[in-house]
Amino acid sequence: MSKYKVCVYAITKNEEKFVNRWYNSMKEADEIYVLDTGSTDRTVEKLKKLKVNVTVKEINPWRFDVARNASLDLVPKDTDICVCTDLDEVLQPGWRKTLENIWEGHTRVRYNYNWSFGDKGNPAVNFYTDKIHKRDGYVWTHPVHEVLKCSYPEKIVTTDAITLNHYPDHTKSRGQYLKLLELSVKEDSEDDRNMHYLGREYMFYGMYDKCIDTLLKHLSLKSATWKDERSASMRYIARSYKNLGRIEEARMWYKKAMEETPYLREPLVEAALLEYSLNNYNQVKEYCLKALEITHKYKSYINEPSSWDATIDDLLSVAYANLGVYDLALIFVNRALEKEPDNQRLLNNKKYIEQKLI
Repeated sequence: MSKYKVCVYAITKNEEKFVNRWYNSMKEADEIYVLDTGSTDRTVEKLKKLKVNVTVKEINPWRFDVARNASLDLVPKDTDICVCTDLDEVLQPGWRKTLENIWEGHTRVRYNYNWSFGDKGNPAVNFYTDKIHKRDGYVWTHPVHEVLKCSYPEKIVTTDAITLNHYPDHTKSRGQYLKLLELSVKEDSEDDRNMHYLGREYMFYGMYDKCIDTLLKHLSLKSATWKDERSASMRYIARSYKNLGRIEEARMWYKKAMEETPYLREPLVEAALLEYSLNNYNQVKEYCLKALEITHKYKSYINEPSSWDATIDDLLSVAYANLGVYDLALIFVNRALEKEPDNQRLLNNKKYIEQKLI
C-alpha cells in the first residue's frame, strides 16, 4: 500500500494527439487533474474517456501562472505529492516508486529533464526541473516562464532516477510569449530571470537593439549572479551585434562570455562560427581546439546542441582544409561523420579532402 497520495496536474488546450501517450506515462499517480483552457478538438473527450478529472475554464487575459494555479486548485488538499507536467511531456516508467522512496522529509524534487532531442533520439538539451512539490504552500508566479514559489523554507532533493522527456509541438505559435514577458518585466523589473528571457525573446524576433538594451539591464541587476545565464546574455548580445554587422563589438562580447564561463564550450563555439563566417580559419581552429579541451557537459538549459554535436569537428575539418592541413582535416571530418553519418555535405567534404591527399 502506498505511503503517499500522489496527484498529477496539468493545463492543456488542443492537444488531443498527446493525450494517450501522456496519460500512459502519468497513470502511476493516484489521481490526474487537468484544466482545459478552451480546446476545440477532442482533448477533453479523450481525457474523460481515460477517467481523467477534467475542468474547462478559459483564462482571459491569458497568463500561465493564473492557469497553473487554477489547475493546482483542482488537486485535493489531502494530496501529499503534486506532479505538474504538460501534455507534450512523458515521465519514464517507475517514477512513482522512486518518488516515494526519496520523498520523506522533503517538500520538492529536482529531476532530470530532457527538453530536446537530437536526430538520433539522444538528449540535446538536458537539465534539472523541479515541478514535483508538496500540496500546501506553493503558488505559481510570472505571466510566462512561470515558476513555483514556496511560502516556507523548502527541503529539496535531487535525483537522476526520475526523467521527464519533452516532445513539443513545433507547429504551436510562441507569439504570446513576447507580450507576456514584457508584462512580467513590467510587473517586476528586478527579476533577473525574466529580464534575461525577455532579451532572448527580442533576439528571436530580430529586434537586436532591444535585445542588447534589455540584456545589458539583465547584467546590471544585483540579483543576476548565475554565471551561466550571464554568459548566455553576453552571447546573445554578441549575436545581435553580429546580425547588425558590428563585428568588433560581437567579438568583444564573445570574449566577455568566455571570461565569465571558461568552463563552458558555448562562447567558444559561437565565436568560432563568427570567425568561420568571415573566413578567419586560424581563429576558427583556435576557438574549436579550446572548446574540445572542455569535456564536462553541465546540466543546464543554457546548453546549446551545437557545442556537443558534430559542429566543432565540422568546423575544424573545414578550417584545416582551408589552411592546407589535409591530414588533420580528414581526421576531423571523420569524427563529424561518426555523429552524422548520412550528412551529404560532410561526405562531399571528405571526398574532397581525400582527393587532396592523393
